[in-house]
Parts: sequence; structure tokens; C-alpha cells
Amino acid sequence: MLIKREEVKDLINKIHNQGKTVVTTNGCFDILHVGHVRYLEKTKTFGDYLIVLLNSDKSVRSIKGPTRPINCEEDRAEILSALKCVDYVVLFDEDSPRNLLDEMKPDVYTKGADYTMETLPEADIMRKNNTRVEFIEFVEGKSTTKTIAKINKE
Repeated sequence: MLIKREEVKDLINKIHNQGKTVVTTNGCFDILHVGHVRYLEKTKTFGDYLIVLLNSDKSVRSIKGPTRPINCEEDRAEILSALKCVDYVVLFDEDSPRNLLDEMKPDVYTKGADYTMETLPEADIMRKNNTRVEFIEFVEGKSTTKTIAKINKE
């Protein structure tokens, strides 16, 4: 379910008041593939509720260039929301979810295993808020960029 950024802190308070935990991750999730699904399913195992922080179209263009995203933010949010492991989706416009993560203070945050605590841009926010960080291995050969490249070859 897509929720507004202004609603996420109240939602997390309600979840915590029930004695439950929140795990979050972020990304563009432009063309959903099996690597995304496995990553999100693994992320969900670290908490009771999974809130995906989704880069808005503006944010994706800033990071990936003018030809991206392929799918608009509304479509990407709806597709993510349809996955049984995803409880909520929140859009953000910045290049990094740092500010949103600082507002949310999730219990657990996941990133791809291409990061470490030394290279994680949000590491200081995670430490400040005592958020546990879990790094998840990617599925070999699966990425939106590779999917687009394959389509362009055909």
C-alpha cells in the first residue's frame, strides 16, 4: 500500500506500540525482476513490517539519467505493493533516503552486499538511531540495467 511520507512516522509508532518491528530498504525498482523479489523477500525476514522507500521519478532521473525510469512511480509503487512481502511503499524525491530514514528510525535497514558499513552513505544515520543494518547478496546476472541492455540488443 502506498502511503504518504507525512504518514510514515505515525504508522511506525503504531507498529512499535503493537510490539512489532519495522524493516526498510530503498531503491528505484524500475523493471522488477527476480533479483528484486528475492531481495525484498529476504528483507522481510528481518522484521514484522516491510516499508519500501521508493525513489520518485524525479529522483530516478537524477540518479540514472533522463531516459529513466522506464516505469512511472505510480506503476512501480503498485507493483511493489502487490508483492506479499511488501507492506507499505513510501516515495521520496531526494537522491538518498537519508532524511526519510532519520525521520522513520526503522528497527532494521537492508542494502545490497555491494555495500559495507564503511561505504554505506546512510551509516551515520543508522548508528545515530541504533538501526541494525543487514547486507543482502544480489542474484547473479540480474539487474534492471542488464534487462534494458538485453532489450536494446534485440
